[in-house]
Amino acid sequence: MICKDCQSAIVDLLLDPGAPASRDMQAHIESCPACAQEFQSMQATFALLDTWHAPEPSPYFDQKLAVRLREEQTLAPAGWFERLRSRLLFNTGRQLRPALAGGLALVLLLGGGAVANFTGFPHSTPETSATVQDLQILDKNDQALQTMDQLLQDDAPADDSTAPPSS
Repeated sequence: MICKDCQSAIVDLLLDPGAPASRDMQAHIESCPACAQEFQSMQATFALLDTWHAPEPSPYFDQKLAVRLREEQTLAPAGWFERLRSRLLFNTGRQLRPALAGGLALVLLLGGGAVANFTGFPHSTPETSATVQDLQILDKNDQALQTMDQLLQDDAPADDSTAPPSS
């Protein structure tokens, strides 16, 4: 076992010594003096934390807290800039999550549109020579002229006689 992996898992060994991976770690700790020292240091820290007791709150804690809450509620409302500042500084982010999700979705749509060429920018073509481009233009023009000729031929009368019909 690598010392780095063992030292990162020492806390797991202290919290759950019956874990299946703990045998390998115990063997490594017995063979490695640096890991053994780290393990003993963590054991001492955990033992010290076990002896610590949280202090009892003062008997009037609840009443003092209620008074302070009432005082804060009766204060004049802050301006919009101060409210915005306090929301940004002390907020958990729950109110901003939908707005951020919508903004990210918009960024993804715009980015995807730019990549998929939905934005209307001209499509870049591979570099072709000027001669090939000229030939392509002539071919398109020739096709357009042939189409115009066909349309004009369809409009011409089927009878070539110039005499008006007799009545």
